[in-house]
Amino acid sequence: MKVSEQVNITPDAVADFGKKGCGDLAIALMQKMKTLQAGQVLEVRSSDPGAPSDIPAWCRMTKNTLLAGPTGENGMCYYIKKKA
Repeated sequence: MKVSEQVNITPDAVADFGKKGCGDLAIALMQKMKTLQAGQVLEVRSSDPGAPSDIPAWCRMTKNTLLAGPTGENGMCYYIKKKA
């Protein structure tokens, strides 16, 4: 997916993690995902330079589904579907 490409996904929740990196980002993702029900979608916004590798890796480790990302303006948006 191209970084500038827009997606037509309607998230159930949005979280802006700013420049949180690596460990802080993983903890913030885990805490926010706990507030969602299985199958719901979280839009994550992150400007951390490591996010393009950290977020997909976190999704693989936790078995949540990365639907899209990085996408949007400056490649700062990710869409994660909570596992069942």
